[in-house]
Amino acid sequence: MHVAIIGLGLIGGSIAKTLKKNSDWFVSGFDISKETLDDALKCGAIDSVWSGEEAIDADITVLCAQPTVSVEFLRSHIGLLKKGSVVTDVCGVKEWVVENCGKICDENGLYFVGGHPMAGKERSGFKNSDENLFNRASYILTPVDSTDENAFNVAKLYVETLKCAKLTVTDPKTHDRLIAFTSQLPHVIAGAYVKSPSCLDRKGFSAGSFKDVSRVATVDERLWTELFMKNKNMLLNEIDGLIEHLTAYRNAISDGDEAALSDTIRKGRIIKENDLLNTDERK
Repeated sequence: MHVAIIGLGLIGGSIAKTLKKNSDWFVSGFDISKETLDDALKCGAIDSVWSGEEAIDADITVLCAQPTVSVEFLRSHIGLLKKGSVVTDVCGVKEWVVENCGKICDENGLYFVGGHPMAGKERSGFKNSDENLFNRASYILTPVDSTDENAFNVAKLYVETLKCAKLTVTDPKTHDRLIAFTSQLPHVIAGAYVKSPSCLDRKGFSAGSFKDVSRVATVDERLWTELFMKNKNMLLNEIDGLIEHLTAYRNAISDGDEAALSDTIRKGRIIKENDLLNTDERK
């Protein structure tokens, strides 16, 4: 199997390292940074550099950039990819990406299967990539009704070779609805939370709770602005729900209504306890 990875940042670099660790697949890499390409070659994460100027004989091409960049790269390089090959991506929104990339591939004799690895770190770049990043992660594939079965099987084989903990298959809309809650809303919360003036005075007063809530505030604002805006309806629905629940806490505290406050806290506890019982989440 010949895999072309477009963008050797945290995710692309980790995919390259993991594929080389787990298989004898040939991995080609493309990146705008010559330093990154040199580092990837030197450490054995990739077998060759693809300049993006000549045809490439890859069986599967993995777009590891933000949504707009991924779509534009595919549009401008589609003629260099092997006819009948598979293209996938790692973007955190799927409806917009699947619609655009799917159309480009359909018009040019290639197959697109949307993908999203549920793994990451607070720090980006190839220097932070890790061959073990996907060990306990779920990888999501988002085929649509028109997805070619053989193409899906190639994408599935690629995910299986990464040895992720779980393969989740769903449709793009369901992906975006749930990701708005599990990924995007926590980033909104973290960014809003650290804006309190108390954040500057917290030294000596913070422990696990602060770290848990604020961890994902250190993100790439360019990437997450695009992810939020391309999933805005789903995310707005989650933000509105959060505001409603925060208001319930605020009203109970403001009114001195201990019974209402206790009930609000209790309901949250029960939901989380049931969630823990029904998942393999680690505390």
